[in-house]
Amino acid sequence: MATHSILSPLPGTFYRRPAPDQPAYKNDGDAVAVGEVIGLIEVMKSFHEVRSDCAGRIVRFTIDNEDPVMAGNPLAEVEI
Repeated sequence: MATHSILSPLPGTFYRRPAPDQPAYKNDGDAVAVGEVIGLIEVMKSFHEVRSDCAGRIVRFTIDNEDPVMAGNPLAEVEI
């Protein structure tokens, strides 16, 4: 199977969960559908959903929770 990278749409801080006391949107090995939220990017106290642009299984996240990202950085690898 081929892999596809989900890229950061903008620069900011990447969050894998909606709030510190809630579970992650997705984990390694989880199935993901097109348009499904996999995380959030915070830019100047504004949060933007990161949605999958492909369907498959998340092989791994390439960015840790609360890591800074630049636009175009890969966030997760998906087996399609």
